[in-house]
Amino acid sequence: MSLGMWVLAGAVAAGVVLSLFKAKLDGRFRGTRPVRKTARRSEDVDTRVSAADIGDELGERATLLQFSSAFCAPCRATRRTLAEVEGMVDGVRHVELDAEKHLELVRRLDILRTPTTLVLDSTGAIVKRASGAPRKPDVIAALATAIEHAPR
Repeated sequence: MSLGMWVLAGAVAAGVVLSLFKAKLDGRFRGTRPVRKTARRSEDVDTRVSAADIGDELGERATLLQFSSAFCAPCRATRRTLAEVEGMVDGVRHVELDAEKHLELVRRLDILRTPTTLVLDSTGAIVKRASGAPRKPDVIAALATAIEHAPR
């Protein structure tokens, strides 16, 4: 086998490994992490989201906040999933924001790709986040965490 074939085989193998890794993590909810500090702001960034930030009311028990973009195919699937869950669980609200029209909020919350879904408790605190299209059972489990997290 020539050197070119070895390089091609290595590139294909690396591509397969990276795509499997991405597929494993895509759409999975994880806990919140501190937002990166920028050179301009050294103080801690508040990751609580208010009704004024999103231009809509927060849910009574929890809010599913989805950041989307115009030409994002997984965003449409995420919209359907989150709307279904909203209909299943009382007191939960689904709010979809166009990332391009809310750049300040996108930067403040460290949203790096669309779709990104944030699960907020009743006070607007971010409890879980997922990048990519989440599965319905994962959304329901994340909601349970948010509802338990909310102050009584």
